[in-house]
Amino acid sequence: MALSVPYQAPDEQIFGRLASELVAEIPDRLSTRVLENAQRLADHSAIVDGDVRWSYAELGHEIKAACRWLAELGIRPGDRIMTVGENCRALVVLLLAASEMDVWVAIVNSRLSAQEVDLIQNNCLPKRVFYTCEASPESCQHAERHAADRYQHPQLGGLAISPLYDSDPEPVCASGAEQVAAMIYTSGTTGTPKGVMLTHRGILYIASISGGMRHLSEGQRVYGVLPMSHVFGLSSVCMGSLYNGACLYTVPRFDAAHLLTTLKQERITVLQGVPAMYARALEFLKRERCPLEAPELIYISAGGSPLDSDTKTRVEAAFGLTLHNGYGLTEASPTISQTRIDDRHTSSTVGRVLPLLEYRLEPLGDSGAPEKPGDEVGELWVRGPNIMKGYFRQPDATRATLTDDGWLNTGDIARLDHEDQLYIVGRSKELIIRSGFNIYPPDVEAVINEHPAVTLTAVVGRQVAGNEEVVAFVQCEPGVELDMAELKAFIAERLAPYKRPTQIVLMDALPSTASGKILKGRLRDLAQQEKAL
Repeated sequence: MALSVPYQAPDEQIFGRLASELVAEIPDRLSTRVLENAQRLADHSAIVDGDVRWSYAELGHEIKAACRWLAELGIRPGDRIMTVGENCRALVVLLLAASEMDVWVAIVNSRLSAQEVDLIQNNCLPKRVFYTCEASPESCQHAERHAADRYQHPQLGGLAISPLYDSDPEPVCASGAEQVAAMIYTSGTTGTPKGVMLTHRGILYIASISGGMRHLSEGQRVYGVLPMSHVFGLSSVCMGSLYNGACLYTVPRFDAAHLLTTLKQERITVLQGVPAMYARALEFLKRERCPLEAPELIYISAGGSPLDSDTKTRVEAAFGLTLHNGYGLTEASPTISQTRIDDRHTSSTVGRVLPLLEYRLEPLGDSGAPEKPGDEVGELWVRGPNIMKGYFRQPDATRATLTDDGWLNTGDIARLDHEDQLYIVGRSKELIIRSGFNIYPPDVEAVINEHPAVTLTAVVGRQVAGNEEVVAFVQCEPGVELDMAELKAFIAERLAPYKRPTQIVLMDALPSTASGKILKGRLRDLAQQEKAL
C-alpha cells in the first residue's frame, strides 16, 4: 500500500444486504429503531438484567416513561446528563430516553477513582448526575460523596440523583450526523480528561454495519459484560444488539464463573470481550477443572486491546469457534476494521476496514530504522461517519487529532497486506526506539504470552541516558511457580537481542480499566520507579 494515498473501503454484502443500503437507513436518533422494535418485535426478549426480563414492548414503554420522568426532573433538550455506574437496565433506559429528548449522556464507570469522576464532572458540567446504585457499590459511594438523593425507581431499581446544577445547554441539531448522543471520556488518571463527542449517526453506523457483520438479529442472545462506559460496550454490544432486535444481557462486571454459568443456562449465542477476559476465563476453567459448556454459542470476538496469536489459539481450542478480531478507538465510535464472520485467519490481522470508510497511511518520519526494507508501515488516518465530532470544549486537543476535513489521526502504526487485511503494529506513542531499532510492544508481548505459565504481558519503554530499555510486566497462572531464568531463555530463543526485555517484573494482576484494557501509563511510571530503586 502506497503511503500518503487515500483509499476507500468498498461497499460489500452484509447479512444479505449492501452496506450502503444499511447506511442509508440509519435514523437520526439512537432511540428510533429501538422504539420501532417495540412495535414490530413487541413480545421478543430485549433486556435481561439479573432477575428482570423485559420484552421490546416493555423496554419501549420504559423509555417513554423515562422521558416524562427526566422532564419532571428539569432535563430539557440540549442538556447534558452524566451517569456514574455499571451495565444495567437503568443505564440502557437513561441512554435511550436521553436520545429521544435530544439530551447528551456522559457515561462514566463507577469504578473510577473519586478524583477521576470529579475531573470528568468538572469538564462535563452536567445538569444532573444519575448513579446506578443497584448495579454498583462504588456508584453508591460516589453518590454519598456528592450528597445525591437516593431514589428507588419502581422499574429501574435503586438510583441516586444529584441536585439540578447550573449548566448551559448545547444547540440541538436535527441531523444525527451533527447531534451528539454520548460522551465517552478517554482513560487516564492525570491531566484534564477528554470527553469524546460521539454522534447518533456515528454510533448507529457501528451498530448497523459492525452488528450486521456479526449477524446480530432477532433471537440472538448477547452477553453484555463490556462496560457501556467504554465505546465498544456502548456501540457494538448494547446498541448493536438493540438496533438489530437481539436480546441484551446487561452484566455489571466480569466474573468468570458467572460467564460460564450464563453461557450454559441462558444459551448465550454471542460473546464479545477483551483478550484479558478470555484469558481469565480459560484460567478459571483450568483451575476449577470444569468443562466449558456453551451449547448455542455461535460467535465470539475480542477487541479493546491487541490479541496475540497464543491467546487466539488457546481460546479457539477451548470454545471450538473462530475468535474474531477487530480494531478501533473511542474517537471512531469505535470500530475501524474487523474480521468478517466467514474469515478463518491464523494471523493477527484485525480484518479489513469497514465498508465505505476512507483510510491512509502516513510516513512515520525519522523514528528509527525499519525492521525490513520495503515494509509499508505508517501512521493510520481514517475518515467516515463514525468519527467523533471532537473533544468537548477542548478545541486545541481536537485540532491535534482531527483535521478540518474530517480525517482522524489514530496514533496507531499499521500496515496492510495485498488482501487489504489490516495489521496494527503498535501505538506511535508506545513505540520503543532502542539503539536506533523500532520495537513494537505487541511483538514482544505475543512471544512472552506463548510461555505456558504466563497469562498476560504488558511491555513498555523506559528512558535511560541516550536510549530506551524494554521492560516487561508479567502476570502468571495462579499457583504456578515461574522460573525466571527459564523464562528469559524462552524469550531469547524467540526474540532478537535488541527486543529482549532488560527487566521482567512479575505481578499478581496487571492494572487495568473496567473494560479490561491494560493501564500502560501506570506501568511506564512503575518502570521508571523500578529504575530509580
